[in-house]
Amino acid sequence: MDRRRFLLAFPAGAASVLIGEAAAPQAGRAAAANTVDIHAILDDPDAPVGGDPTGDVTIVAFIDYNCPFCKRAEPDLQRLVASDGKIRLVYKDWPILARSSVTGARLALAANYQGKYEPAHAALMALHGRSSDAAMRAAVASAGVDIARLDKDLDAHGDAIMDCLRRNGTQANALHLQGTPVYLVGPYLVAASLNYDQFSDVVAKFRAQIGK
Repeated sequence: MDRRRFLLAFPAGAASVLIGEAAAPQAGRAAAANTVDIHAILDDPDAPVGGDPTGDVTIVAFIDYNCPFCKRAEPDLQRLVASDGKIRLVYKDWPILARSSVTGARLALAANYQGKYEPAHAALMALHGRSSDAAMRAAVASAGVDIARLDKDLDAHGDAIMDCLRRNGTQANALHLQGTPVYLVGPYLVAASLNYDQFSDVVAKFRAQIGK
């Protein structure tokens, strides 16, 4: 697996940052650059994928189920993925806001073993405010997830789920992310809650670069 080096710089007046410039502190970038394995971010087999798995644009979403800004952006992100039809959406559960955030992430990733990650994800995103463990579990159950099987998968795959969450955290730290949500859209890193038009604009900007 080849590795690519990425450095962080902020284009003047831009709302997004080039991922290719996003892994080192602003001071001493060239000397202090981290090595970020882009394939590990894009192609982790344990990271759920939505949209078109062969799409020409990949959006990587670092989210927390207690993050109000993630929840605000979620409907517009899903609308874009559905209407565009050529976007690959990689979900990076990054539970950093509360202990129950870890519970939500574990439940969602366990639901993926029965092909129900996205229904569980949507139900968790629809919760209002900071949610308890019980509220998150109830939300996942309401999404049609088989709870008995979910509990078995949590037992059987608990270590793999936690390893995935740790990898997500390591990747977020390597990119010097400060919180959720963060969206990687092609080569752009956007640390903000976007609306439909803003998501569309970043996707269009990337397609223009690659001649799509």
